[in-house]
Amino acid sequence: MAKAAISLSLLLLSFTSETLLMVNGQKTWCVAKPSSDQATLLANLNYACSHVDCQILRKGCPCSSPDNLMNHASIAMNQYYRAKGNNQWNCDFRGSALIVMTDPSYGDCIYA
Repeated sequence: MAKAAISLSLLLLSFTSETLLMVNGQKTWCVAKPSSDQATLLANLNYACSHVDCQILRKGCPCSSPDNLMNHASIAMNQYYRAKGNNQWNCDFRGSALIVMTDPSYGDCIYA
C-alpha cells in the first residue's frame, strides 16, 4: 500500500505544464470557429488581449500577417488559453472557439 502511495506521489510530482497541453496524449490549441462573425471575433480579440500580451500581433511581428480578424482572434485566444491553464473552459469564448489537435502555427508565427 505504501509503495503504491509513493508511486502515485511521484507520478503527480512529475505532472508538468507540458502534460496539461495534452488531450489523449496530443497537444492542443485554441482557435476561433470558422463560422464566427466579425463582431464576435473582435470581441474575442479585445477580451483575450485585455488579459494577455498580444504584442505578437503587432505590425512587423511574426503573427501580424495575414492581417485579418480570424487570424488575430485565433492567436489571441490561444495566448489566453495557454496563460489560463489550457482548460477547456478557457477556450469557450461563448461558444465561438474550438480546441484543435493540429498545430495552427505557420511560417514564423508559432502558436505557443
